[in-house]
Amino acid sequence: MIKLLKSSIEWLGRWVMSITPALGRFTLYAISNFQWFFRPPVRKRLFFEQMVFMGNKSLFIVFLTSSFSGAVFAYQIYLGFTAFSVDSFVGPIVAIAVVKELAPVFTGLVVAGRCGAAMAAQIGSMKVTEQIDALEVMGVNSIQYLGVPRVFATVVTMPMLTGVFMLVANAGSWLVGVKLLGIDEAIYFAKLGDFMNLNMLVEGLIKAAVFGYLISIIGTYQGFAVKGGAEGVGKGTNMAVVWGMIIVLIMDFFLTAILAKVLG
Repeated sequence: MIKLLKSSIEWLGRWVMSITPALGRFTLYAISNFQWFFRPPVRKRLFFEQMVFMGNKSLFIVFLTSSFSGAVFAYQIYLGFTAFSVDSFVGPIVAIAVVKELAPVFTGLVVAGRCGAAMAAQIGSMKVTEQIDALEVMGVNSIQYLGVPRVFATVVTMPMLTGVFMLVANAGSWLVGVKLLGIDEAIYFAKLGDFMNLNMLVEGLIKAAVFGYLISIIGTYQGFAVKGGAEGVGKGTNMAVVWGMIIVLIMDFFLTAILAKVLG
């Protein structure tokens, strides 16, 4: 038993020692990215290019995910609520869940899988082909040129995509609840007005902006940290997706607790 305990403590110590340098490098990168955001020149063209890539080109998958999420959620809740004859509450329950949780979290997972991977792959490919070194030789800071526009674009775009998710998911819920399952439309919208408030919408959008920052800062960091050619690019891309999704799920809990205190 003592031997097992000793080996477990040794393994934990080795694990902590292995992640500490990486955590330090990540923290320094995040600080540097934030500092370069306020320094000229402003890369407007790169910013709008990234907004188009992350926002406009993510609309289809967000639309598809949100429409079926709202529809399925409404149907499942209806099946449970009909046993208690409270099916009129399907609308507000779906709306609250979508606005506060499903929209920011699902959008974050979609963006982490699509855009986080792309950031790591694009910057990582430039790293292994020495294009980043060429930028530095020309006097262009690579973090400001490659990192800042992607991070800022993701922070701005995520609440927009989340807003689209909220709208489409609630439309899917209305379509299934009212048109398919026969819930009275007037009661459906009356209940929405009774239970929904602006703070719920604000909570969801704040979560989306924070998720966007974390996803983009992880994705760009993994790109800059790539080593070892094509294999390193693949590893960095995988790490960007995995850690992006993990951090969205973990931070959702803490943000929910904090915003519940702040927004009531």
